[in-house]
Amino acid sequence: MTLFHALSDETRLSIIEMLRDGERCVCELQDELDAAQSRLSFHLRVLKDAGLLSDRRDGRWSYYSIVPEALAEVHDLTVAMQPRKGALPVFRGSCCT
Repeated sequence: MTLFHALSDETRLSIIEMLRDGERCVCELQDELDAAQSRLSFHLRVLKDAGLLSDRRDGRWSYYSIVPEALAEVHDLTVAMQPRKGALPVFRGSCCT
């Protein structure tokens, strides 16, 4: 899943954390992460392509923010994957003996 791939990197998780308080300019993200512009652009593109971020331009600057519905989707998918209450492990043979 694209969503989980986008969230599988420490830098991308740091970007999401930084955006929790609201929209941020790409220059702020670059300064706080101490990241090269090309590296940051790559990570922002992965998050945007996954639908987790939106961006807007204002003059020469780009501003990024979280798409709340996308994080809600990640939450719902994660909850749906939890084991059912009362479910017992299923042994399907002796493949590991």
